[in-house]
Amino acid sequence: MSGESSKAALGRRIAATVATNTSGTPAYELPWVEKYRPVFLEDIVGNSETVERLKIIGKDGNMPHLIISGMPGIGKTTSILCLARALLGDTYKEAVLELNASDERGIDVVRNRIKGFAQKKVTLPLGRQKIVILDEADSMTAGAQQALRRTMEIYSSTTRFAFACNQSNKIIEPLQSRCAILRYSRLTDSQVLRRLLEICVAEKVEHSEEGLAALIFSAEGDMRQAINNLQSTVAGFGFVSADNVFKVVDSPHPIAVQALIKACYTGKIDVALEKLEELWGKGYSAIDIISTMFRVTKTIDTLSEHSKLEFIKVIGFAHMRILEGVSTLLQLRGCIAKLTKINMPPELFVPKEESTDE
Repeated sequence: MSGESSKAALGRRIAATVATNTSGTPAYELPWVEKYRPVFLEDIVGNSETVERLKIIGKDGNMPHLIISGMPGIGKTTSILCLARALLGDTYKEAVLELNASDERGIDVVRNRIKGFAQKKVTLPLGRQKIVILDEADSMTAGAQQALRRTMEIYSSTTRFAFACNQSNKIIEPLQSRCAILRYSRLTDSQVLRRLLEICVAEKVEHSEEGLAALIFSAEGDMRQAINNLQSTVAGFGFVSADNVFKVVDSPHPIAVQALIKACYTGKIDVALEKLEELWGKGYSAIDIISTMFRVTKTIDTLSEHSKLEFIKVIGFAHMRILEGVSTLLQLRGCIAKLTKINMPPELFVPKEESTDE
């Protein structure tokens, strides 16, 4: 598909959504992440090369067993659902079995439910197969994955399997060897922004550029998170501004954290500790503060490349300690002290006196 046809498909979808909104249906009937979930492969944002491969599969109809891996919220499950619709058309509801992480997916489910579905007779278009979609497949038990091996082989002529997972290495190797593995990468800021703007137009959302930038910053390439945060901000405040977004996501404002990092860079430890105390006093947890410090450090252009790498290294060690359970203010102060030390001249350090054995 060309870029023009993709834009046309998106335009049709938004027009249909606006028509639904004006027909008397309440706007809060569905979460926006479901309301604006793509229906066609042309609507999917990002990972264009991989999506093009799926379009070819949808057109030819010869679908292999698939594993799609990548971080949450970038369109893995949606891509499989769109592919299933392209392949099966009107028989989609009868010929697709979708199992999510919330379902019981032990060995009994594989032996009974999945095997029963694979044996079911369904009238399909010529050259098409039924599809079993296993979402969050990396959380399946090893026994259940082992039980799938034979089922995939026996019923491959009538049923194809599609796995969506965050980490493909948690799928056992015998299943990986039976599948084509597609990897989805994180969405870019421009891709997330484009979809947010489309939703803002369709829902008539009042917003500022800073507000959209805050949504993109807090989402980190996760489209689902960005859309959910957008809807939450609109529901809570009616206007999408940077301050409102960070109140909704309950994370420190990047400008405050940026001031903290710059104080460390210039060796002003008193100012840095004061900024830290302010954030701690507002009730933010250690993990919120250290995570925002990591994200903000990557975006500060005034830091030299060497300093940025050293800062990320120190923040990474502190992040690891906090995740291990040492989420105290003292841990954060120690991190600030190490960051300040990086760019301080060596002559400012007083060497420790060597202890002498008497």
